[in-house]
Amino acid sequence: MLEGGPTGGHVLRRTIRGQRRHVVGASLLGMAHQGCEAMVPVVIGVIIDEAVATGSSSALLRLLLVLAALFFVLSTCYRTAARITDGAGERAAHRLRLAVGARVLDPGGGADAGRLPGELTAIATGDAKRVGAVAAALPYGVSAVAGLAISAVALLRISVPLGLLVLLGIPPLLWLGHRISRPLERRSDAEQERAAHASGVAADLVAGLRVLKGIGAEPAAVSRYRRTSQESLTAALRAARSRAWHDGAILALTGIFIAVIGLVGAHLAMRGTISIGELVAAVGLAQFLLGPFQLLTYVNGEFALGRASAERIAKVLASPPAVTAGPAALPDPVTGRLRLRGVTHGALRGVDLDIAPGSMVGVVARDPAAAADLLLCLGREADPAEGAIEVDGVPLAGLDPDDVRRVILVAHHDADLFESSLLDNVLAGTDSGTADAGPALTASAADDVARALPQGVNTVLSERGRSLSGGQRQRVALARALAADHPVLVVHDPTTAVDTVTESRIAGRLRELRRGRTTLLVTTSPALLAVTDRVVVLDGGTVTADGRHPDLVAQDAAYRSVVLT
Repeated sequence: MLEGGPTGGHVLRRTIRGQRRHVVGASLLGMAHQGCEAMVPVVIGVIIDEAVATGSSSALLRLLLVLAALFFVLSTCYRTAARITDGAGERAAHRLRLAVGARVLDPGGGADAGRLPGELTAIATGDAKRVGAVAAALPYGVSAVAGLAISAVALLRISVPLGLLVLLGIPPLLWLGHRISRPLERRSDAEQERAAHASGVAADLVAGLRVLKGIGAEPAAVSRYRRTSQESLTAALRAARSRAWHDGAILALTGIFIAVIGLVGAHLAMRGTISIGELVAAVGLAQFLLGPFQLLTYVNGEFALGRASAERIAKVLASPPAVTAGPAALPDPVTGRLRLRGVTHGALRGVDLDIAPGSMVGVVARDPAAAADLLLCLGREADPAEGAIEVDGVPLAGLDPDDVRRVILVAHHDADLFESSLLDNVLAGTDSGTADAGPALTASAADDVARALPQGVNTVLSERGRSLSGGQRQRVALARALAADHPVLVVHDPTTAVDTVTESRIAGRLRELRRGRTTLLVTTSPALLAVTDRVVVLDGGTVTADGRHPDLVAQDAAYRSVVLT
């Protein structure tokens, strides 16, 4: 856990505090419900002693009206409290989903470190729901305690021994219930961990299904998911058995306790210490006690599950950021001059590079890992271990990551599309979403894609753009990057699935559209490299060549082997 960050207890307390008005209201209504429930057997006992035993019709009518009023109040209070608690639980879960989502989407990153996307989704849905359920369960626990207290007072009025038996017996029962819930909490944590991992693996496999089929790896993928799913099932069954033992043990303890109360009451009635009506009231109160104890069992179980989920949510919220915000500010306007000084990160080894404002530079990396690390540093998804990257003389490490990404747009090769219209996808990166998409569509040849669709640019794409071919997806993703019109654009292999004729057309149009703005093309495509002002070659993590594409093709055999084969 990050020092100073939220813990599971903090998450639980903050969730409850966020719904305190609803929790307090529902608790008061629940207490009224439980109080009326407890008074029902008391009133029935009074009816027996004052109406049935005496034969008084007026007393019977009066007390029946009191009983009817009790049922009306308890029914109304219960329905209203249930609506409030359900709403509080949903609102609390929604706030937690927003908090987890905000942390995952924070420009500083870091929340996804060591976690699959499906695992984060499971935390934001299943775990958030379980923690929200604690806010919904708390009023039931308060009302159950109130019901026990009211029953104890009523039993004290009937018989001091009976009242003391309840008052002295409840604390040990609650302590035992807490101890019994410990294994349930541990096994629920393991269950949720394995379930989230299984969800993450499933999402990962579905996202790469085409690749798996292409390389014939379906059996290995199925075997991996079957093994993960079996581990999740084992953990779920273990948690279910623990829940069954927990509920059964609590029910047995409360059953024994209630039976003792009934036996003591019967013994007192046989000795004449209490009347028949008071015996009926005592037995009725003893039976009523089963309800509060069952509520406490339910609440205890929800808290056990909620604590485990809160710990998982707290770990996400407390994840250290991959990069931190600095106090520096960019000049206005930004010209787009980039400088890399001794940049070392991952596969990069002391990269030095100057990129003039408004130039188009190609970057050829023999090692794909070097290209990936360069993109991470330029987009400030990670800071270099050594060295610095500057834009217009300002180090990126001194800027807010959000400011960096408003200036430098890194368009990754595996960019995803959204389940929306083609036009919405293209305009997703613009400030207003209403910019003119025409130039970007034309430059990326995505206008051809739009013409091939039934409703043109208004055609709704399927999830991740799977209704398009690979080349069509690449063109739409490139159009989105171009429409954003950032001062600095870094594009990674934007045309690997595009035919050569279209690729050549894109290269010329891209050059024209980005004229006057800084553009880095991280690619090995000869068509794209041919329109750049210069090409930088990264080999072994350092810059080994720098020149124009035709000169490098003519003079550098290693360059030719990478670009032309």
